Amino acid sequence: MKVVYEHVSKKFGDVAAVDDLNLEVKSGEFLILLGPSGCGKTTTIRLTAGLETPTSGRIYIGDKLVNDLPPRDRNVAMVFQDYALYPHMTVYQNISFPLRVRKMSREEIDEHVRKVAAMLRITELLQRKPKEISGGQAQRVALGRAMVREPSVFLFDEPLSNIDAKLRIEMRAELVKLQRELGTTTIYVTHDQEEAMTIGHRIVIMNKGIVQQVGAPLEAYDHPNSAFVARFIGSPAMNMLEGSVKDKDERLTVDVGPFTCFVPDNLNNAFRQTGVSEVMIGIRPEEITVVKQKNSDTIEAKIDVIEPIGSDTYLYLDAGGIPLIARTSPHIDMTIGDRVWLLLHEERFHLFNKRDGNRIG
Repeated sequence: MKVVYEHVSKKFGDVAAVDDLNLEVKSGEFLILLGPSGCGKTTTIRLTAGLETPTSGRIYIGDKLVNDLPPRDRNVAMVFQDYALYPHMTVYQNISFPLRVRKMSREEIDEHVRKVAAMLRITELLQRKPKEISGGQAQRVALGRAMVREPSVFLFDEPLSNIDAKLRIEMRAELVKLQRELGTTTIYVTHDQEEAMTIGHRIVIMNKGIVQQVGAPLEAYDHPNSAFVARFIGSPAMNMLEGSVKDKDERLTVDVGPFTCFVPDNLNNAFRQTGVSEVMIGIRPEEITVVKQKNSDTIEAKIDVIEPIGSDTYLYLDAGGIPLIARTSPHIDMTIGDRVWLLLHEERFHLFNKRDGNRIG
């Protein structure tokens, strides 16, 4: 079931929580709403669920305009950050609650509950109370209560934020598998860009109520259309160097202070057409090579912090007063305070207009 937002806005007083949202969520799609706190992503799914009313615009679920429909008539199921389980009910009663409200027969309820419990591997928990199960198990129960209704649309609001890191990774994989098996349209809110990159078909990146970019996860990572998106997608964040453009021997360079960078050849024409003189160069940490020997293409730097994370090591560097982060091998032979040289892979540069943050080229 597709979900369509046409010029949807929601204001609280003078603050626009969602500002002119135009978006189509395809039937069966796993769509991620990503952005910092207060960007409008939770308000968007609350509008979808009927928990908030749009100030203006139209929301369609399927071909039905739902602006004035109460939540119970929208056939959507929402899973909250805090699970919202009834503490006095057993797991079985929590999962079956939506079906009991519909006045289904006892036999039908039992069939549906046990089918969902088996799928989520929580059959042995059905007679326990929420206080007797773990956070990860509680998350499965909340998911089961949503699934048992067989809704047209799933809405998830930061559903994994209250469980530990290891279990969060496992649950991400299970959510992807379940969504693929069920084929239910899913809108998933998170502020965790790593989570967004790993589970969604598409990402909608929001800031201050406005959609900044929509696309496949790798598209947003490899081709961010603004400095905001570039900084928000990726961990560690993209390095940003501010500088002035100069024309040197028919090649464009960016003077960032302690050193100069060349504008990549493939961006020269696009850049010249803009007439911009002040820019930001974006470069991912993995596009900086750290070496111990100086050559004509390298930049001198000092290691301030070494952060090993197992599969990689992050080096926090000072390049003439400019902070940079490089992603390196976990087995580097370097120590804090070492003087090193950096090779910036210019062909992987991203250029942004310093004035408005928009991508150049």
